[in-house]
Amino acid sequence: MPVIKRRKFSDAFKADAIQLVLEQDYTPKEAASSLGVTPDILRRWIRQAEARKQGSIETGEEPLLESERTELLRLRRENKRLEMEREILKKATAFFAKESN
Repeated sequence: MPVIKRRKFSDAFKADAIQLVLEQDYTPKEAASSLGVTPDILRRWIRQAEARKQGSIETGEEPLLESERTELLRLRRENKRLEMEREILKKATAFFAKESN
């Protein structure tokens, strides 16, 4: 079974694609076919953009860009790993302190 490589699109490309549908009155199918993506992907980008926009209205903050969201997830994983390492070191310190007495 051949491995299908997932294509990645820049935030600027996604924003332009969304703009075609929302501001230039293209249908998602028309815009997707002209851009070489599937209509489902384009619809998902539109839903995500609207959700980010809605979230920024409710919180009064700027929505996160996709690159910022990716960085946030990476930092959360790293933070969790570092907390686990710290806990292991605490337990090891307590163990060796007990052994030396």
